[in-house]
Amino acid sequence: MIVWINGGFGAGKSSTARELVDLIPNSTLYDPELTGGGLRRLLPAKRLAEVEDYQDLPIWRRLVVDTAAALLAEVGGVLVVPMTLLRQEYRDEIFGGLAARRIDVRHVLLAPEETILRQRIDNRAEYGDPEVDARVREWCHRHLPSYRAALDWLAHDAYALDTSALTATEAARAVADAVRADRIAPCGIVQTPEPTGETLAAGVLLFDEQDRFLLVDPTYKPGWEFPGGVVEPGEPPARAGMREVAEELGLELDAVPRLLLVDWERPKPPGYGGLRLLFDGGTLRTADAERLRLPGAELRGWRFVTEEEAAELLPPVRYRRLHWALRARERGTVLNLEAGDPVG
Repeated sequence: MIVWINGGFGAGKSSTARELVDLIPNSTLYDPELTGGGLRRLLPAKRLAEVEDYQDLPIWRRLVVDTAAALLAEVGGVLVVPMTLLRQEYRDEIFGGLAARRIDVRHVLLAPEETILRQRIDNRAEYGDPEVDARVREWCHRHLPSYRAALDWLAHDAYALDTSALTATEAARAVADAVRADRIAPCGIVQTPEPTGETLAAGVLLFDEQDRFLLVDPTYKPGWEFPGGVVEPGEPPARAGMREVAEELGLELDAVPRLLLVDWERPKPPGYGGLRLLFDGGTLRTADAERLRLPGAELRGWRFVTEEEAAELLPPVRYRRLHWALRARERGTVLNLEAGDPVG
C-alpha cells in the first residue's frame, strides 16, 4: 500500500511524511524529489531546458511508478510518498501505473487555509543559504494559483485534512489514525496489469451524424484513445471490441463491427507490441450518443472529433493508425499495416 501525501508547495508534506513513517509500522519513506534530482544528472541539458518542471518529463512519471513498485517489492509494508501532484492527468498516469501493479494508493491532501499556507511558505528557511531559500519561497508562491485551480478535483479525489492549526506531528497522527481506521478509501483508478508479452487489442471507431468519430480520455495513461481494449484469450476480436464499448460507454452495438485495419506494433521497451485491430462500429444516432456513460475509474471524458482535431489529441502512432483506418473506410477495404504504415 502507498500513502501519498499531496498538497501545495510548502504545505508540510515532507515533514509530515517523516513523522508518519514513525507512526505506521513497517513503513518506508520514498521522496520522488530524489528521482527528479537524478534525472537532472542523467538527462541532457537540452532536454531539461524543454520543461519547466521535471514532472512534465514522461520518464519521471514512469520512474516514480517503477521505483515505488520496486521499493515495495524489496521491503514490503507501506510506502509513504510526499509529492505535490496538481495536474490530474499526471495523477491519473502515476496512480494508474501503480494500479496496474495491484498497488493500492491512499491519497491524502494536506489542506491548510491559504493564508496559513502563505505564512508557512514565507517562514521556510531549510537550506541554510538565503539565496536558495528565497528562490524556493518564490517557487512556492508562484505555484499557488495552480494549487488553487486543482483544489476542485483534489478535494473530490483525496482524503482532505485541514492542517491550518496542526503541527507536522499532529498532522501525521491524524493521517495515521485515518489509515488505521480505514477512513481513506483506495484510489479508484482501474487498469489491467501491464502485459508480459505481445498482445492483441481491438479498437472501435464510432461515428456521429456529422461523420466525426469518438475518442475517449483514459485516466490511467496519457493521450486520447479509441474505445476498445485487449482481447481476452479465446475471445473473437470483433466481439472483444463490442464488449469494451459496452463496458466503457454503456452502449450495446447492434451488429458486429467491420474490420478496417490490422496494424503490427513494434516492441518498444517497456512495451511488448503486438497486433492492433480497428473496427468500424457504424454511426451513432444523436439519442444514442446522449446515452453514453463513462466509468469514472477508467475514463475521464469523451468527445467526437474530426481527423484534424485528432492530430492534436492522439499520440503519433495512434494517429497514423486512425488516418489509415479512415482511408480504409472510404475505400471499403481492409488495410494491413506494420508500425503504422501500409504494406503489400
